[in-house]
Amino acid sequence: MRRPKSSFSIYFSEGFQDGIPIALGYISVSFAFGLAAIRNGLPSWVPLFISMTNFTSAGQFAGMDLLLAGAGLLEIVAAILVINIRYMLMSFSLTQKISKRMRFWQRFVLSFGITDEIFALASQRIQPLKPAYLGGLILSPYLGWVLGTLLGATAGFMLPPAWRSALGVALYAMFIAIIIPPAKKYSPVFVVVIIAAALSCVLRYVPVLSTISGGWRIIICALAASGAGALFCPVSEARLRLRR
Repeated sequence: MRRPKSSFSIYFSEGFQDGIPIALGYISVSFAFGLAAIRNGLPSWVPLFISMTNFTSAGQFAGMDLLLAGAGLLEIVAAILVINIRYMLMSFSLTQKISKRMRFWQRFVLSFGITDEIFALASQRIQPLKPAYLGGLILSPYLGWVLGTLLGATAGFMLPPAWRSALGVALYAMFIAIIIPPAKKYSPVFVVVIIAAALSCVLRYVPVLSTISGGWRIIICALAASGAGALFCPVSEARLRLRR
């Protein structure tokens, strides 16, 4: 007699499958990271080790540039902290959706895998986020990220420069694909996206404000856009109950 699947395996499989589209996008981006590392003379194991222990695209590219420029360890750590500090805000936001039964060590381990795309997908889920679901949702993109880095480091200089540059925009295209559906369905989400995009352009192109680092710009845009959305487009209690 066939044994029924446990709730853990069901939630894990669901999360793993939901993360496959992200994993496919991560393969192309991390492939470019592996290629860039080899192109700059790093041993093949270095980009692989970085991807296995960091799991952040912007932070890894910035860290590699600083490493190749001869920056000190403290400078590299500070720069990556500034770039990735937005993940703290994402983690704080997800604490409102996770299961109350999730233990501290589970939160500690799963926080490693919170990226922009995983956060966007997890925040859209109506049901409470269980550890098994989050574990599966994180594992498949993580494997895709590591696999892409390995393939890129192995490929070396086989691809022409134009192809390597084109792979760098894949992450942004994938993130836009995740944002568009909820923005079309819910007007408050659309308003928040427009505010964040407009503020990002201001911080990027206004001469005085353009000196702000990329990591701080992301944090400022996230706080300002989400605050404006909460102030001007609040979600009613009735809609919250319907979504639950």
